[in-house]
Amino acid sequence: MSNEKNRTTVHIYGQQYTIIGAEGPGHVHKVASIVDRKMRDIRQQSNSLDAKQLAVLTAVNIVDDYLKLQERVRQLEKKKED
Repeated sequence: MSNEKNRTTVHIYGQQYTIIGAEGPGHVHKVASIVDRKMRDIRQQSNSLDAKQLAVLTAVNIVDDYLKLQERVRQLEKKKED
């Protein structure tokens, strides 16, 4: 992986962010789109959340998804070894 940093501007939940990192713009836009969609889904379930609460619940939901996927990968790798 290169040490080159890319700057990508994205919009998440009505806010503009400039993301600086090694990943290309396509990847960064995909990530931003997933975060935006998750925030909008959570907002539909509860209109009483302020922006900070919405952001935290979005992070919790995304990490929950990530951990479940990690566990699924672990199970599949174990099954493959057997």
